[in-house]
Amino acid sequence: MKTSIGPVLWFWNKEQLESFYQQAMQSDADIIYLGETVCSKRRSLKTSEWIELAAKIAETGKQVVLSSMVLLEAESELKTLKTLCNNGQFMVEANDMGAIHLLAEQKIAFVGGAALNIYNTATLKFLVDLGMTRWAPPVEMSGDQLKAVLDSAKAQGFRDQFEVELFGYGHLPLAYSARCFSARAKNLPKDDCQFICGQWPEGLAVNSREDQKVFVINGIQTMSGARQDLRYLKQQAIDAGVDIFRFSPHPENFINAVSAFANGEVPTAENDHCSGYWFNKPGMEPAV
Repeated sequence: MKTSIGPVLWFWNKEQLESFYQQAMQSDADIIYLGETVCSKRRSLKTSEWIELAAKIAETGKQVVLSSMVLLEAESELKTLKTLCNNGQFMVEANDMGAIHLLAEQKIAFVGGAALNIYNTATLKFLVDLGMTRWAPPVEMSGDQLKAVLDSAKAQGFRDQFEVELFGYGHLPLAYSARCFSARAKNLPKDDCQFICGQWPEGLAVNSREDQKVFVINGIQTMSGARQDLRYLKQQAIDAGVDIFRFSPHPENFINAVSAFANGEVPTAENDHCSGYWFNKPGMEPAV
């Protein structure tokens, strides 16, 4: 099983990003995803700088993928998307149908991101025919559901045309909104957010009345309160048909966790983790 590092979902400044990717280049990950997928106002790196960074990382022998935005709302965001899709060198992770349209039009192979919400074989086949060579299943999909879809793809004769990448470790991206919840939390309008989300390098925790950490707010993105941790289910994931295990970045002790997994270590799950979706249970449950 290959190991990947997903795009940084948080708003980190340029120095934080450069430091992170310097470490990522030295990690044992096979694949590294780059780019801003949550909010176009976050411009710690310009699009041209992301592509320059991609070239630098590719020199280390790792595969680099440029990730597109999930929710496009402005002409400027469409322009950025076109630049990514026309980069001419690196594969693109398409996180909305607009990206797929641009890539399929040029017959460019792409990664289908988890935000596409592909839940059945018919949709999977449709996108594979458009050029999807790697599929990241929705984070809510259980292990049994995934295996059933992949078994069906095999029966229909196209399972060997794409890889499967599981979002295995990190806060789960659950929903996106036109509103910015981080700005709202500080009573700021979205248009004058003052980049307030940068205050929380791993999101703003939202607790229930019972003081349970239910969600994490990250700008327009709502994420799981706990990190999903499926590392200890590595063999189950392989048996279900997973080819690549994705780690979603967080600020502390992340690269060591990636390299340990890539080198065959299968740790016990973190104490406060969640993994319920894999077992077809509420996602916030640990379900060990």
